[in-house]
Amino acid sequence: MDFNQLIDGLMSYVSLVILLTFHEWGHAWMASKCGDDTARSMGRCSFNPLVHIDPIGTFLIPMIQIFLPFMGGILIGWAKPVPVNPNNLRNPKLDDILISMAGPWMNLLLAVVLMGMAKLGLVAGSEAFAIFCVKSAILSLGLCFFNLLPIPPLDGSHVVRVLIGMSNETYYQFARYGFIILILVINLTPIPGWVGAVVFGSASIIQSWFGIG
Repeated sequence: MDFNQLIDGLMSYVSLVILLTFHEWGHAWMASKCGDDTARSMGRCSFNPLVHIDPIGTFLIPMIQIFLPFMGGILIGWAKPVPVNPNNLRNPKLDDILISMAGPWMNLLLAVVLMGMAKLGLVAGSEAFAIFCVKSAILSLGLCFFNLLPIPPLDGSHVVRVLIGMSNETYYQFARYGFIILILVINLTPIPGWVGAVVFGSASIIQSWFGIG
């Protein structure tokens, strides 16, 4: 890895932390709207990255990817899960799904906004800014689709738990091995490549909306 690749990787990491912060804020905000203020009372409904950082998902895994790239060069990771008390939710099953999906939805929205900013950068003649925005948008899409995988601690696992009627106790027993399963899936299956294909395909579609070639 040369110096320019390292700088590019570290800039992507800064983007990752910011995008994860918005992702977790989305969960906390939706939980509050659904009647549960647990996350808000714990300071998690915040844009401060420090309250959301997970040592493994926000630091260790991304750093490994920077120095040992995989998944097509897309950084993947996660932040500290937002606490939710299901007893406070007005409609537990529906609200649980809404809260789980709020993070990926936020990343999808951010991807569209960032592509729009890239277009403005091109119009203003700032190609470097446009490239940075496009890369950040692709990263945001990576977080969106990666987090939809049905593996704890990712958001997709919570949605599947609700849809199949799995009890919280069974889920948490399964979640104890989630990190190990996730590492195996990332390193030993073609799933990262599939996610990457969906990410870049989605990025191309959004780029076409703004006329970005």
